[in-house]
Amino acid sequence: MNTKLILSLSAIVLLSACATGKSGDVYTRDQVRQIQTYKVGVIEQINVVRIEGTQSQVGTAAGTIAGGIAGSGAASGKAGEVASVLGAVVGGMVGAAAEEAYTRESGLEFGIKMEDGSHISIVQAKSVNDAEFKVGDTVRIIESGGVTRVTH
Repeated sequence: MNTKLILSLSAIVLLSACATGKSGDVYTRDQVRQIQTYKVGVIEQINVVRIEGTQSQVGTAAGTIAGGIAGSGAASGKAGEVASVLGAVVGGMVGAAAEEAYTRESGLEFGIKMEDGSHISIVQAKSVNDAEFKVGDTVRIIESGGVTRVTH
């Protein structure tokens, strides 16, 4: 198996590890068995939104390594060193862009009228169950540790 294939597969695995669920039906391990409070409201509006992807250093690092190795194989001597540096720079930029694109998600913005008459807006990632949400639905707004989600 060649080095480029191994590095590409490694980058995909690393990027997959960065993806986290931000939909209403995904809980972190820290949220399990914790008290959560909720309020009730009615959905007045639902907008489809795009949630930008993560921009950690994982994609940049993976791209830099892959680009540097690919560039170093392009030539030898001074030309190889230059190609290695250029490959690392371009690889880092491509890796960062790939990470952001890979972790980008579709989301829903809910405009909700609360029982007390106030209005709130919450954005969360789409999930399989979100097709069930519609304007006029009564929903729960669950809050715990700074995380808020909309559920039926």
